[in-house]
Amino acid sequence: MAETAQLVTTVSDTARWVAAFRAIESARPDALFDDPLADLVAGERGRAIAANGPRLMRSGWNFVTRTKLIDDLIMKSIAQGCDRVLNLAAGMDTRPYRLELAAEFPWIEADLPGLITEKNDMLAGESPRCALTRTAVDLADPEARQRFLDEALEGAQRALVLTEGLVYYLTDDNVISLGDALARPEIAWWMVDVNNQALVKRTNKSTAELLANAPWHFGPVEPLRFFESIGWTADDVEHLAWAAHRLHRLPWFMKPLTLLPQPDPRAPIKNSRMPWSAVVRLTHG
Repeated sequence: MAETAQLVTTVSDTARWVAAFRAIESARPDALFDDPLADLVAGERGRAIAANGPRLMRSGWNFVTRTKLIDDLIMKSIAQGCDRVLNLAAGMDTRPYRLELAAEFPWIEADLPGLITEKNDMLAGESPRCALTRTAVDLADPEARQRFLDEALEGAQRALVLTEGLVYYLTDDNVISLGDALARPEIAWWMVDVNNQALVKRTNKSTAELLANAPWHFGPVEPLRFFESIGWTADDVEHLAWAAHRLHRLPWFMKPLTLLPQPDPRAPIKNSRMPWSAVVRLTHG
């Protein structure tokens, strides 16, 4: 087995990790989604990361549940008038190739130049279902990010910005800066997956070797209150564990959770030591 510390060299490698679990899910007879390109973009490294991760994370239940929830919320947003999707730090996402999207629907991916080049090469022979474009940009550079947003949002009125698997690698200040940059009239929604402080601490402890080069940072005690403090209000919240239970993906060791009353995912977190994770759609103002 490869040394786990060498499997994830950068945050970009975690995108391959997630893709490996999408491939595993897609092979199930009761699959929640069908991603025929997942194994291709995961590659050997993605499969190795999935196989060598902490034992309690090897089912990938959280990544699979997150993928399904975001799929559904994207389609809901489109039904509500979303006129384009901007996927920031898109990684190895393949939704433009598998979701039921109109051929003319604009879908714009942004990520680091090296990853964009690699992804373009891997998927050169595949046809997206929508009007897909990819842009190489360092989103950590505020000026480059602003130029990208100005161009990508031209003509948009109700755009959805997706930052799946991104914010917990950022600092609080990075998230505030990103939130400020996205507070534009062309953007109707910002979709994030977010964890509270207790879950970030627990994950960093259990993945100390695997994610030594990509530790989690952002994890407020009260994630929804944090976003409210910077002008973003949750209009749709899906608690990850309870959604996994509903979708029959919750692992056995978490089953006792379902014996408790289902919490309101919007309610204040009463026990700061209790892990909390959710997919959230935010609106500004």
